Amino acid sequence: MSLVTVERRGGTAVVTYANPPFGTMTAPGAQEMLEAFRPLAADPAVRSVVITGGLPGVFIRHYDVDELGAMGERLKDGPPPPPPTDPGARPTEGYLALVDAIFEAPKPVVAAINGLCMGGGFELTLACDLRIAAPDVEAIGLPETRVGIFPGGGGTQRLPRVVGEAKALEIILRGLTFRGEQAHAIGLVHELADDPLARALEIAAEWAGRGAEGLAYAKRLTRAALDRPVWEGLADERRAFLEVMSTASARAGLGQGRPPAEIQRI
Repeated sequence: MSLVTVERRGGTAVVTYANPPFGTMTAPGAQEMLEAFRPLAADPAVRSVVITGGLPGVFIRHYDVDELGAMGERLKDGPPPPPPTDPGARPTEGYLALVDAIFEAPKPVVAAINGLCMGGGFELTLACDLRIAAPDVEAIGLPETRVGIFPGGGGTQRLPRVVGEAKALEIILRGLTFRGEQAHAIGLVHELADDPLARALEIAAEWAGRGAEGLAYAKRLTRAALDRPVWEGLADERRAFLEVMSTASARAGLGQGRPPAEIQRI
């Protein structure tokens, strides 16, 4: 049974994950989502992607605990040594490749959090650009330390960039989860909406008429801002700005053929 469905709504692709009855992320589910997501990220007709859950009250509950337990058994004698030629090699398949692909996609990706969103589910949303949650979601957060592990899908690296080091340490070390309204109050999600998918689609419609190149550069540069010296980032920004200004979409957006009254409303 397929765990992932893709629906095109104009220039937006809606990716829905459903793994009944509990809605956990699994290795097959992650691979299926990765294989669905990669062509969307590469398709110029897709201007944005929305990811949501297909079960009532569940976005992605968390990563499957039985799978993690089996991994622990396989590694009980210690982890394998890293490849001697490239100890920092990037994953190319599975869950870790999925969150990296979402993070690096050259277009906006929105998480429409319609329900439970913990552990690996929440780490997936941290790779998204915007997170919209229903106010009555029962649990959003990273409870891994409660079961003796820690967030291994990007949570320790991406959460501090969202809420700061101090709050991230509190959430991760204590294994905290929050209701939707609390998650919004501390900055884990950007917006609250009774229907997160509908709200995500409203925001996605804003991008439909904007230059894809401008959005792609804006995302890449902003994502990299905290990972390098400011002067290096500024140099990259200035080069990229000239590249975007040379595109047809930028010239159109800046007013070629646009009525003066419409320009004034920007």
